[in-house]
Amino acid sequence: MKLPLGYRYACLYAGIRKAQRDDLALIVSDTPATCAGVFTQNRVQAAPVRLSKAHLKASKGTVRALLINAGNANCATKTGDKVALTSAKTVAKLLKVPVEQVLPSSTGVIGVELDVTKITKALPDLIAKLNAEGFTAVSEAIMTTDTRPKTASAEIVVGKSSVHIAGMTKGSGMIMPMMATTLGYLMTDAAVPVSMLKEMLKEANEASYNSLSVDGDTSTNDTVLLLANGASGQKLTNKDRDAFTGALTHLMQDLAQQIARDGEGAKKLITIQVEGTKTDAEARQMARAIANSPLVKTAVAGSDPNWGRILSAAGNSGVVFDPSQTDVYLQGQRVAKNGLATKMSEEEMSKKLDASDVSIRVVVNGTGKGQARFWTCDFTEDYIKINASYRT
Repeated sequence: MKLPLGYRYACLYAGIRKAQRDDLALIVSDTPATCAGVFTQNRVQAAPVRLSKAHLKASKGTVRALLINAGNANCATKTGDKVALTSAKTVAKLLKVPVEQVLPSSTGVIGVELDVTKITKALPDLIAKLNAEGFTAVSEAIMTTDTRPKTASAEIVVGKSSVHIAGMTKGSGMIMPMMATTLGYLMTDAAVPVSMLKEMLKEANEASYNSLSVDGDTSTNDTVLLLANGASGQKLTNKDRDAFTGALTHLMQDLAQQIARDGEGAKKLITIQVEGTKTDAEARQMARAIANSPLVKTAVAGSDPNWGRILSAAGNSGVVFDPSQTDVYLQGQRVAKNGLATKMSEEEMSKKLDASDVSIRVVVNGTGKGQARFWTCDFTEDYIKINASYRT
């Protein structure tokens, strides 16, 4: 993986988790970076989310450091705001940067007080460990119920040279971004104006994290941040915008798919394609309803070609469409035409659904041009086991 220039990373165990593995991480840009962020739309928002939004506004989109802890969401507690601010202030003092250029994030259990001294006492050692090669270690430190780290990178030609993007994310359950518990950090060494960065992140996010669901629950801590520090010496212009946005979108879609594939207890990645609605927004709304249906997800888990559940979920989406003009496909094979069953071998289709990658396609026949792609995973008994014992 080719990492962007001008960033350093570090992580260690600060005692926040019960299990003794790294739970505190830091990402630092060696020079001030422009930054754009998207955050949870849950009405209940963790203290780090509120503070990061305030700091981004105060700094006018300039950032030097990202502080991340795992094992505690720092949400719905008496001391949450104080913990977030004290942590940020300590980082700022040690790095000698303005406090508004430090953005905190947290992930873990909601409603449990977080002892800020565990963070502040660990910060000097954490900062001493900063290095350009710590990217992978940080991607592992931010995991909670994830079974593996999730990273991706891209290279884009800009002018006569190239720039790089690298991204890491976490998330396995409590995933339905509305901007997932997901955190995502994207770094590039291109120089990008804040206004352009915001536009590109919004566009890429809509086609990636906002097209993802594991269980239909939007976290209190969802945060995705995109930093651009210009360390490559290459400045992004309007003519480079489409190529960069395309690469960023592809990278974020890769990360989103990794989350869905690693969904708690999941065995199968499900890709849902909806076509023929009036607008793309309607297509995404319908795809989201299908993705969030426990009946659809359990049918896929059991390799049951029960297309009626898919059509029913589409009908519950709130999108106006004609079921009698709608086709349903499983694994590329049409199983329903104009809302009615087609001839199919249940046994053969069930075998096809045993695959680790499952495709669902819904086509509303007519004049509509709307389309959307969405990712989710199957529901298994392990999802219940993991979440029944999350706090214990």
